[in-house]
Amino acid sequence: MVREHGVSQRQAAKAVSLPQSTVRYKPRPRKDEEVISQLQELVEKHPSIGFWQCYYRIRRKGLKWNHKRIYRVYTALKLNIRRRSKKRLPARVKQALFQPAVPNEVWSVDFMSDALWDGRTFRLLNIVDDYNREVLHMEADTSLPTLRLIRALEYLREFRGLPKMIRVDNGPEFISAKLDAWCKDNKIALVFIQPGKPMQNAYVERCNGNIRRELLNAYVFTTLAEVREKAEEWRMDYNCSRPHQSLGFVPPAEYHKIQIPMLKPK
Repeated sequence: MVREHGVSQRQAAKAVSLPQSTVRYKPRPRKDEEVISQLQELVEKHPSIGFWQCYYRIRRKGLKWNHKRIYRVYTALKLNIRRRSKKRLPARVKQALFQPAVPNEVWSVDFMSDALWDGRTFRLLNIVDDYNREVLHMEADTSLPTLRLIRALEYLREFRGLPKMIRVDNGPEFISAKLDAWCKDNKIALVFIQPGKPMQNAYVERCNGNIRRELLNAYVFTTLAEVREKAEEWRMDYNCSRPHQSLGFVPPAEYHKIQIPMLKPK
């Protein structure tokens, strides 16, 4: 129309009801280098975290990109993690999980197993404070009997104190008479979950899942020293940097600092 009838671009656009902004639009190249750098840095350090963990970690650094932009770059880099579909399970009777109101009220303890590159198996002892999901201690060795568990609890007593209750499953380390006697001497209630009911120990079980996905399945270990080093590094990141959805997307250490002043009497 502009060429044939000699009218202006504005008149031609008006004749065909086309906005001038559409006619004059020129796409600008997207500058996503900084977003790409941040995502690659996170995924390199934490190979198994998903999009929302990346997003909240980036936001905690003070970078104000919205989730749509980050997700566009995230998918363009093909960082999506394939999720397993949920299995259909038979209906079960739910039991309420006690939620502590203050720190050191309930600790959950559990063991995990894995193997080194040469096939040697090792175990991992995890102790979690149910109040703010803080991982208090992680210990790795080829064998972790009851005495090692008691030693870990004595170590925590020095700077953390002891809880009022310890929740455990029915493993051989927990049903030991030595642990029972130690708990009675320290006036700690030793609470056992029902056999086959891991959800009664949900806090530490959820933590175990994170450890399996983000630590044990993410790295190949050749020595126990490597396991201990990576476990301590993961624990510090989990407590101080990793946003937790159940805590309002703040780390356990920060949640602890926020909540303690609210619990003090005025």
